[in-house]
Amino acid sequence: MPRVQLRMGQAHVRRWTGQILSLLTDTDGDILGVDGFASHRLPLVDAPHAYEIFQKRQDDCVKVVRKPQSSAGP
Repeated sequence: MPRVQLRMGQAHVRRWTGQILSLLTDTDGDILGVDGFASHRLPLVDAPHAYEIFQKRQDDCVKVVRKPQSSAGP
């Protein structure tokens, strides 16, 4: 029987934060393919509804992006 070792630990996220953020904010396109990840985009005032549809997996909800409305309008 083969011996198998499983080791787990926390990722060193802070080490790569700068690199990851630069990839996410790069103006050359969607390098990481995250633009289409959000299935719903709702204003922050609709947060209760956003949580509900996410929790109940309604309307094929996978990820909700909530953005605050500016006082100057959309």
